[in-house]
Parts: sequence; C-alpha cells; structure tokens
Amino acid sequence: MTNSSVLQCQHLAKQFADGNLKTDVLTDINLTVNKGDRLAIVGSSGSGKSTLLHLLGGLDEPTQGQVLIHGQDINNLSVNALSKLRNQSLGFVYQFHHLLPEFTAVENVAMPLVISGITPKQAQQQASDLLVQVGLGHRLLHKPSELSGGERQRAALARALITQPDCLLADEPTGNLDHRTAQTIFDLILELNARFGTALVIVTHDIELAARMDKTLTLIDGYLSTS
Repeated sequence: MTNSSVLQCQHLAKQFADGNLKTDVLTDINLTVNKGDRLAIVGSSGSGKSTLLHLLGGLDEPTQGQVLIHGQDINNLSVNALSKLRNQSLGFVYQFHHLLPEFTAVENVAMPLVISGITPKQAQQQASDLLVQVGLGHRLLHKPSELSGGERQRAALARALITQPDCLLADEPTGNLDHRTAQTIFDLILELNARFGTALVIVTHDIELAARMDKTLTLIDGYLSTS
C-alpha cells in the first residue's frame, strides 16, 4: 500500500445466510482510497452499496477478504482498538442524521471529541467553531427537533468531520432532502473535502451528484466496476 492510502479492501466478499438460503451480496471487491480522493459508488437499490460502506467502516464483518485502514487489517483489531481507529480516521454520514435528540447541536458535534479524550469544554469550543463554518452558528443550542432537515444534515456532517478524519463515508447523505437543499449540502461536503483534504466515499442514487466526484464506481451483481 502507498503512503497516501487511507482505506483499502482486498478481495472483499459478503454473503448473507437465511437458513439454507445463501445470498452473495458482494464478490471480490478491491478498492483503494487515497488521501483527498472523491469517489462515488452507485448501483440499483439492493445492489449492496450500503453493505459495502458498512464493511469499509468496520460496522460489519466480511465473509471473506480484508479491510485495511492505514495498512491495519481492522478484522485483527480488538473492539477497543477498532473503535479508536475509526474515531481517529473515519467519519460517517447517513441519509438520516442520527443525531441524539436529547442533546443540542453543539453537544452532538462535540461527542466524537469527548469520546477521544478531549475535555467537554475544549470539545464544545471546537464544535462551535465548525458549526459556524457550516452555517449553524445561530443554532448551537438547538436540539435536533428544533432544526430543519437541511440543518440537521449540516450538524451531522460537522459531527462526522469534527475529528478531521482521513476519510468520510457517506451513505445517501442527501437522499432525504429536497433537491435544492441536497445541492447545498453536497456543495458543503465538497468544500470541506477541499479544506481538510478528507477523502470522500459517497454512496448515492443521484447520478448528477455522482458526476461531480472524481471517479464513479458501479455495483452490479456484487461486482464493483468503473463507470
């Protein structure tokens, strides 16, 4: 692996079993993500896009193959070591924001820093600064229920980037938004990618958004191919 590689998978496969019925979802996936890369993964519904993202992020285990973050095979790590590596190296954004409803925007965004060992006061200061950058400086103390859909997704994006991860994994990050808001959020993702040098791997059904990435990969029948 080159020094610039952040995330890599080798001969990755995933099979789901339901009794005697076995379904191959992913077959022999090979992918390398370097610092600053911008990749889109597209495919029909049920093609395994989200499954692949979960495997890359260490949220699920492959049936075969390896996932490496900075050269470390994540399946050989302890739960604690994997959690620490994920916290430092990866950010996650989903179609639904997954913000904790009982916490304010600034508390939600600060949480990954607190988990990493930074004091709550320092974490909230950094969270406040980033929320200002994403246009939510006037919403710091608002809870998710008091934010619009676009504002919630901005907060979720800030939370994913607060640790300045090497790679952002985004699963349909604009899929739950109207077209105009989706464009705004996607513009923000690309802006923050340029500012922080964070690699992007985005699963999307939106071909227009995928076309704005540097490279588009398509999942077809469990195989990943270059469009």
